[in-house]
Amino acid sequence: GQCALSLGLSASLQLARIQTDSVVTMLCELYPDLHFEIVAMSTTGDKILDTALSKIGEKSLFTKELENALEKNEVDLVVHSLKDLPTSLPPGFTIGAICKRENPLDAVVFHPKNCGKTLSLLPEKSVIGTSSLRRAAQLKKKFPQLQFRDIRGNLNTRLKKLDEKEDFSAIILAAAGLKRMGWEHRIGQLLDPEDCLHAVGQGALAVEVRAKDQEILNMVSALHDADTVLCCIAERAFMKRLEGGCSVPVAVSTLLKDGQLYLTGAVYSLDGSDSLKETMQTSVNYPHQNEDGPNDDVQHVGITAKNVPSQAQEAAENLGVELANLLLSKGAKNILSVARQLNDA
Repeated sequence: GQCALSLGLSASLQLARIQTDSVVTMLCELYPDLHFEIVAMSTTGDKILDTALSKIGEKSLFTKELENALEKNEVDLVVHSLKDLPTSLPPGFTIGAICKRENPLDAVVFHPKNCGKTLSLLPEKSVIGTSSLRRAAQLKKKFPQLQFRDIRGNLNTRLKKLDEKEDFSAIILAAAGLKRMGWEHRIGQLLDPEDCLHAVGQGALAVEVRAKDQEILNMVSALHDADTVLCCIAERAFMKRLEGGCSVPVAVSTLLKDGQLYLTGAVYSLDGSDSLKETMQTSVNYPHQNEDGPNDDVQHVGITAKNVPSQAQEAAENLGVELANLLLSKGAKNILSVARQLNDA
């Protein structure tokens, strides 16, 4: 059977290619008789490189073109960084697989002249590059002596800008992308959750498919990593309830240990001065039941994971919603709407 695998060129052509190849490799091991064809495409997000991501306001920046191809049956699956996928997918699509998560933390890459330093050791007024409101808000608060400036472009472009010019003392990137590109040696400092909570879904790869295509859904579902699925359902449910996105600073951290899922979530004003942060936990220790019948198309925040116990998925989703409700009851709506207005301005 032919199965064309469309390649989402979001983040960077090279990184998208590496991410897709890693998924194809896993599928080939599982299904040695199948042939996978990779179709490369570029997206709006790859073309608009002169505008800050948070200013574009287009939710499906890196996904629209790819979903069009899925819809027309030109391709059967699309590989994305989960963090690029909106919490509500258009009708007819679902996330059929979430692979085991790579390190979800943010990393600091330093200009060669600052090699061996950490953020706290940089001279005052040093300029740090990041395109993420979430990273900037948290780090401005923690390192008021530093300056934060926008930097766009794919990973290769950003590293080039850092190394070849004197504009930036350091830049902040997802550790996962650096690792996948084979640039782990450039990570000068990993930001632990005390310093900087990560983005929803960061470090996880998602495979998007047509929701009605049972055959493809069943095939890719073998790639699901149950722990990653539960963490990401909780994170996405939190974000969805807060109506967060690129244009507001929302951040998370999850831990799954001994059947307990812990979710820390936070919202920030743009300069980080105003923030709310809480942690909640729930048990996700449920046995797997074979659920046949009308339940098989249940999605949790856009994810279809039949091989993960549905009660565990529900518990994870409820955890995200409840944590968001807790923050909303403490005034998160106001912090986010001010951030949104300021960002739009």
